[in-house]
Amino acid sequence: MKIYGLAGASGTGKSFNAQNLSSEMDISCIIDDGLLIRGTKVLAGVSAKKEATKISSIKRALFMDPDHAAEVRSAIENYKPESILILGTSVSMIERIVQRLGLPRIERIIRIEDIATEREIILAKRQRREEGKHVIPVPTFELSKDFSGFFLDSLRIFKTRASGRPLTLEKTVVRPTFSYLGRFYIADSAIEAIVIHASKKSDAVHKIMRTAISSEEGGIVIDIDLSIYYGHIIDEALEMVQDFVKEDTSYMTGLNVLAVNVTAKRLVLKNKDQ
Repeated sequence: MKIYGLAGASGTGKSFNAQNLSSEMDISCIIDDGLLIRGTKVLAGVSAKKEATKISSIKRALFMDPDHAAEVRSAIENYKPESILILGTSVSMIERIVQRLGLPRIERIIRIEDIATEREIILAKRQRREEGKHVIPVPTFELSKDFSGFFLDSLRIFKTRASGRPLTLEKTVVRPTFSYLGRFYIADSAIEAIVIHASKKSDAVHKIMRTAISSEEGGIVIDIDLSIYYGHIIDEALEMVQDFVKEDTSYMTGLNVLAVNVTAKRLVLKNKDQ
C-alpha cells in the first residue's frame, strides 16, 4: 500500500482539489477530516466538520478517539486499497494520522501550492474566512443523513483527464457548527412557514389546512393536508407539492427531509376572478 500526503494550511483548498489529484495519480482512497473515502462513497469514519468546536474538530481529524481510529483501520484492512491520499494542514499532522492508523511510511508529500494557483488559494481562504465554507469531497446525497441540520450545498465540477476523457467531480460545501458565531436553532414554526410557502408554488393548491413536522433518526418527516382546485390531476398536483417542499425545506434549513406526505382533503371550485 502506497501512502501519499497533501499538505496545506487550513482553508487553502485541499479537500476541493483532492478528488482531481487522486484521479490523476490513480490513488484509491482519500483520508480527509476523519473520513475514509473511496470515489463517491464514505467507507468509514466520522467527519471532523460535525464537531461543535474547533478543538474537537482537530482531535477528530487526528483520529485521537480510539474507536474512531479502530473503525477506519478495520475498513482499510477490509477494502485493501492500493494507495491512500491523506490530507493535513502540515506534514507532521499527516505523519500523526499515519501513526494513529498504523499505515506504511509516506511515499510522497504534495503541497497545495504544487496543484493550485495562488489565485485559487486566495479565493479558498476568503471563502473559509468570510463565509465559513468547508468542502467534503463526496456528493451531498452521501452526507445528507449524517449532516441533517447543517447547511449543505452541492458542487459539481467538470474536468478533462490527461487522456481526454471527461471527469465529473461531485463535492459538498458544508458550514460546520464551529464556523458560526454561537449556535443556531430552527423553530418548528419557521419550518412550517417554509412548507406553506413552498406548497403554494403549485397553482393547484387552494389552501394549506394542516402541517406537522416530526423528528426522526437522521432527519424530519413533513405531513401536509391541503385543499386543491377542481380540474387538476390530483396525483400530479400532490407530487409537485412534495418536490417543492422537499427541495425548499432541505435548502433553506439544512435538514434532511426523509419524507413529505401530502393528502388532498378537499376539492374546491375556482372562482372566475381567481
